[in-house]
Parts: sequence; structure tokens; C-alpha cells
Amino acid sequence: MSSFKGNALRGTFFLIFGLGWSVKYPLKYLSRKLNADNQARKNMICICLYCLGMLAEQFVPDGPHMGLYSGGTYSWEKLTNWQYTTMYLFYGLSGIVDVLSYSPLKLSLGLDRLLLSVAMFTEGFLFCFHDYNNTALDQHLHSLLLIAIFGGALCALMEVFLRDHTILEFFRTSFFILQGSWFWQIGFVLSPPWGGPGWDQTDRGNFNFLTMCFFWHYAAALLVTAANSVFSYWYVVGQGNNFGALKNAF
Repeated sequence: MSSFKGNALRGTFFLIFGLGWSVKYPLKYLSRKLNADNQARKNMICICLYCLGMLAEQFVPDGPHMGLYSGGTYSWEKLTNWQYTTMYLFYGLSGIVDVLSYSPLKLSLGLDRLLLSVAMFTEGFLFCFHDYNNTALDQHLHSLLLIAIFGGALCALMEVFLRDHTILEFFRTSFFILQGSWFWQIGFVLSPPWGGPGWDQTDRGNFNFLTMCFFWHYAAALLVTAANSVFSYWYVVGQGNNFGALKNAF
């Protein structure tokens, strides 16, 4: 789905996970422990969300409905939808490894971060070879998105070797929030929800503004991540009696 709804759906997924991490990780370090059963349940919810994303990409009215190749026209069917389905698939695989990490199987430490990194690199390469219909502004918007994708992928890859590194987790979280907000921005620019054409593809001023706007989004993502860390610390220090209930929520 290249429509506003499709970009909004993808953006919402990344915002949910990014904002959740921005509270989860500070609480983890303040408590120095996690409830394994709660984490496994929440990772199962994440897997369900990714499955819903795959189904949405496949079974929207103009989707491929699981058809990859048309024998009648000898052409591929809705490859853009298939690319987004592949993106959700790899994030779903990452979620499965997260669940198994809290199971009695005792997977190798760092395997969950490795699969997350693989999922993000997969997403990045899918966008590198995405069909932008020869529209320069569309390509520019997604090129900026690659900064967030590969930035988060590198953080996750480094976490394989530097487990529970607060700075890496902070920046990975901020890159996820950035991805989420930028997907929403892409939707507003290319296919506004109120209808009508998107932004002028030939106006160079739009390119300059959106490049600047992207880093405004990142500044906001950093501020939100930092603010949630401060809020978590304030809550633990000021409301210590209720900390256990809040910690178990994440």
C-alpha cells in the first residue's frame, strides 16, 4: 500500500515499538530485572501485529491477494505490496526469536538483536530497490528514511556484541520513533488524507524543506526518548511504591 493509509499503518507500528522501548529500557535499568513471562506475552502481541501488517498488505482491495505472478499477462503482481509484506515477515521472525529468548530453550545471547538487525537491513535494502515511479520527491523522501533504517540496524548489530548498552538502546529507540513519524510525513506529502494531488514533484524548495524537516523529526524523536527516560526516573524515585505495577506493564 503506497496510499496514505499504508504509510500511516507502517508509521504507527514503528511509533508503538519505539515509544514502548523509550519507557521499557529506562525501567529495566532502574529495576535491574525483567519479568520474563510478561516479556514473552508482549513479544507475542508484537508478532500478531506484524502478521496483521502482512495480511493488510496482501488483502486490501487493490492488493495482490497472495498472487505473485500473473500467467495471463506474464507480469509480476503488486510487487510494492510484496516488498512491504517481506518487511513485516522479517520483523515477525525477529519477534519469534524474542519470544524464544525468554523460553527454556536458552538461545544464544545476542541472537534476538541479530535478527532485529537483519530485519532492519532487509527493510533498508527493500527501499533501496523500491519502485518510485520515476518521481524524484518520492525517492528523496525514502532516501532520508534509509538514514533511520540503517542507523537503527547498525545499533542493533552492535548490541549483539555490546549487550544492554544504554546509549545504543537509546539511539535504536530514537531511530524507530523517527521511522514512525517519517512514514506519516511521507503519507501527508505524497497522498494527503484529504485528497487531491501531493506536493509538487518539481519544486526544489520542497526537497530543501523536507530534508530540514527530516532532522526536525529526529530532534523530536530524541527529545521524546529523553523525556520518557526522565519521566521513568522521576516515577521510580517519586512513586516507588507503585513502580512494580508500571514495570510489569512493559
